[in-house]
Amino acid sequence: MRAVVYDRYGPPDVLRIESVPKPSPAARQVLVKIAATSVNLSDWETLQGSPLYSRIGGLRSPARRTLGSDIAGWVDAVGPAVTRFRPGDEVYGDNLMLKGGFAEYAIAPESVLAHKPAALTFAEASAIPQAGVIAWQGTDGVAAGKRVLINGAGGGSGSFAIQLAKRLGAQVTGVDNAGKLDFMRSVGADEVIDYRSQDFTRSGPYDLILDLVAHRSVFAYRRALAPGGRYRCVGGSVSALLRVLTIGAAAGRLTHRRLGVLAVKEGPTHFEPVADLCATGDLAIHIDRAFTLDEVPEALAHVGNGRALGKVVVTVN
Repeated sequence: MRAVVYDRYGPPDVLRIESVPKPSPAARQVLVKIAATSVNLSDWETLQGSPLYSRIGGLRSPARRTLGSDIAGWVDAVGPAVTRFRPGDEVYGDNLMLKGGFAEYAIAPESVLAHKPAALTFAEASAIPQAGVIAWQGTDGVAAGKRVLINGAGGGSGSFAIQLAKRLGAQVTGVDNAGKLDFMRSVGADEVIDYRSQDFTRSGPYDLILDLVAHRSVFAYRRALAPGGRYRCVGGSVSALLRVLTIGAAAGRLTHRRLGVLAVKEGPTHFEPVADLCATGDLAIHIDRAFTLDEVPEALAHVGNGRALGKVVVTVN
């Protein structure tokens, strides 16, 4: 089978197409014939090996030769003890531990997969698991009249988060680069900020800040919060995350604000509620571009360089 592989961390040009053996599923594993795999910022980070936590399991060289975790396709074969799926089933899920989605076939644990809603295409289904869960859990607790700021709102998780916060009645401010301002408005943001020309931490105050690209000082985040407000970050530099977990947590308690890292819960239980909203049309899936398997380096660069409006998808079969 054809797969996009790499053997060392680096820019997109370390990737190449290679013919590799078709894998066989072990116990409680499923072999998926890939139809589509969406690109996440985590793929870009694991390609480069930065931040450092992206090297977990492979400090000097990649633990998995093929990236791509948000997969959708058909069950090709099942291993022993698999009870929920059979060959021919249409499935999707976040295969974060094993990855392998940028290939014609991928092995995934049965536990990470769900049956694809008939109302969604494979490309649409692949766009949901990781981005949808982050947005769903990141906006938990939002209520009508609350002021919400989403930093990195023009990407996959951000476009879902804007819509979810608006569904709950919040006043939403989206932050991203200038090329995404109109897109964030079209998704539903009430106000938009170009982070390159305006310091969003001097706006507000906000009842919730969902930060998808944490890089600023915890004291800057704190000043943007209203009393009783919450700051949640997902991703960002190691130093920024450590500051939030230590200095931020302490400083927040002293001023009746809560600063912390969002511990994202994975699996079908957490992404299926988002998929249900998408299947009924209550939540829109915004796919910026679809690339082919041969164009995976370009797809990753499109996301990693901050150009993607919503999700980017790689179509395989």
